[in-house]
Amino acid sequence: MSVASHDAALVEAAKAGSAAAFSRLVGMHQQAVRGFLRRACGNWADADDLAQETFMSAFENITRFAGQSSFRSWLCGIAYNKCLSAARSRGRSAARDLAYLQGQEETVTPSGDDRMDLARAMKTLPLEQRAAVALCLAQGFSHSEASEALGLPLGTVKSHVLRGKAKLMEALGDE
Repeated sequence: MSVASHDAALVEAAKAGSAAAFSRLVGMHQQAVRGFLRRACGNWADADDLAQETFMSAFENITRFAGQSSFRSWLCGIAYNKCLSAARSRGRSAARDLAYLQGQEETVTPSGDDRMDLARAMKTLPLEQRAAVALCLAQGFSHSEASEALGLPLGTVKSHVLRGKAKLMEALGDE
């Protein structure tokens, strides 16, 4: 029995719902699919993950296989689409990461003395003001996030941050 006729019989059984037949198809073609993806992706771990996705997609869509090509080429077509999709996803992710990093302000690390002065100045603030300043200015929380975390009205948090910042500036001698 030729590979093509053996594939055809297994594909028909898989279309009828035989998981065992599909498992045999995977066993017959997984090395070819993995090899193709390893060359196409250039990363073995990604290729193995994409091969798994390829076989899951093939299993879910086995009824769409029309037999106009070999089963192996159909699998490699699915694998290629998975590879393209992963590359686009990595590109979008890299662009988002770059945009995020470019949007970050350069942070200046204060000296030990400055940190001690700031800690002393923070201790002079009332607790609610100190908490609002710590969340919004030191931790980067939005006013609404701080409001939610502290259980205070939004306007109160905004006031605490504004007043606390002014007191800190005054205590630290900044204008």
